Amino acid sequence: MSSAQINGIDLHYQSYGEGDAIVFAHGAGGNLLSWWQQIPFFSQRYRCVTFDHRGFGHSYDVPDGPGANSFVDDLRGLLDHLGIESAHLVAQSMGGRTMLGFAVAYPRRVKSLVMADTVGGMNVPEVLEQQRIWAEKQASNPAASGDIGYRAVAPLFVQRNPNLANLYLQVSRTNPPRHTPPGGMVAGPSADQPANLNVPTLFFVGEDDQISPPQVIEAGARAIPGSRLLRVPEAGHSVYFEKPDIFNFEVLRFIESAVAAGTPEPVAAAV
Repeated sequence: MSSAQINGIDLHYQSYGEGDAIVFAHGAGGNLLSWWQQIPFFSQRYRCVTFDHRGFGHSYDVPDGPGANSFVDDLRGLLDHLGIESAHLVAQSMGGRTMLGFAVAYPRRVKSLVMADTVGGMNVPEVLEQQRIWAEKQASNPAASGDIGYRAVAPLFVQRNPNLANLYLQVSRTNPPRHTPPGGMVAGPSADQPANLNVPTLFFVGEDDQISPPQVIEAGARAIPGSRLLRVPEAGHSVYFEKPDIFNFEVLRFIESAVAAGTPEPVAAAV
């Protein structure tokens, strides 16, 4: 495993293959190991970069460090370290905060954006309202407070694939204890920022997602003009893990179509 000194921490990453870069950002239940079903597929055609977010895997944060509030700056530092000027970004859940934040701040460095089961912390009224409605509904659901390693996949997946469901749980448990950054989490992009984002964007959502349900992801997709949305049956919050063949095929097709069309001239202003 490789590492680089980025913004005061030892940020761990892995790089495979050659060509245009695809960077994968894991969710709160994972780390760079999460992408084991994507790397062998995409690295045949692209340079694939995975990394442990600050505070996950082997990228330990400093005491009372910024945590997730530094995700975007950490990604910028990693890309600079690797000499990657621009890349296709693929985000899962929490990783959407990293990738959407980076796309808003540095649109010229983003060739395309995939948002899997995430709205990237958008501070958009319609998204916030759908999240509020869902949170109220989940408040009376005992299963909603269970281990994230199991809530992040569909119940049917656990029944049909107990070995893979256990692997998901074990990957999650390799992470160090989480902490809340001093002052809490900063708000994600405001409504006008996604609305002005001129980057090819694809959203995924599992129809059985119990963390970011379809209505929330649909609201997020509407916030970015021209974005596409794919709903995946019999999948929960981790489409990339539960339905890797569908996920890989659709992401590859999307990236290739974005490359063929040419990334439009970005108009979003830096944060």
